[in-house]
Amino acid sequence: MTASILVATDGSEAAVVAERFGAELAARLMARLIGVSVVEDRFARGMPDDGLGVTPPPAEAMASYLKARAEAACRRFGERASTAGVDCTTEVLQGIADDRIVERGQKTDLIVVGRDGQHVAYRTGLIGSTATGVIRKTATSTLVVPSGARLSGPIVLAFDGSAGARLGANLAVRIATRLSEPIHVFVDSKDKGRAIARFEEVRGLAGSLPVPVREITSTLGRPDVKIVDSAREVRAGLIVMGAYGRNRITDYFLGSNSSAVVRTSPVAVLLAH
Repeated sequence: MTASILVATDGSEAAVVAERFGAELAARLMARLIGVSVVEDRFARGMPDDGLGVTPPPAEAMASYLKARAEAACRRFGERASTAGVDCTTEVLQGIADDRIVERGQKTDLIVVGRDGQHVAYRTGLIGSTATGVIRKTATSTLVVPSGARLSGPIVLAFDGSAGARLGANLAVRIATRLSEPIHVFVDSKDKGRAIARFEEVRGLAGSLPVPVREITSTLGRPDVKIVDSAREVRAGLIVMGAYGRNRITDYFLGSNSSAVVRTSPVAVLLAH
């Protein structure tokens, strides 16, 4: 059961998408919302004198500005949640953003973060540093929302038979039931028998799901590319996958399937823990 959802916002334009997505999802799942905005220590403490003879701006003024901005972001999110008819509390925290979000998220069922943050205009192949830190450190299922994502359309479940994928399947079933959307199960396997077994396992986990469960298979190409392509083809509103695949060691690197999908997907990605 997803009873509580934490949405992290930095007040940026990119964060608006995550705020909207989180509020709409909470309304559909009948979950309560917690909105947080973090005042970063590295900025609030001011800039050090670097010996160039240029006086840094007062730390007090910078800290006051950042706190006011975080409060405004929380206020905006609270108003959005109220409009969606969702119970919501908001908090301004201070520290290292990803650490504080992870810490606060331990008491919730799901964390929602924007993928791109304040510097989306300068993003290359990497996602925002805060989003990266959160998905690396947290043990809570995390929904990463790219700019332009919408909660509309089928769910693509990437299933490799791992423990994380099974958690993802259970989440996908609960969300699909609430959203009344079909699940498209993606299996990447060169072994036809193994692929059939994985589809059967998902059907067993889905039980008597009142929405269709459809199959997508792939034997050629990179799995992460195929997952994203499949989501585009079915006009998915959400990709669900395990935060860790069958080989957990590779998930500490950006080349892992989950990280690659998060980095390139135009669709929101839910990483199940």
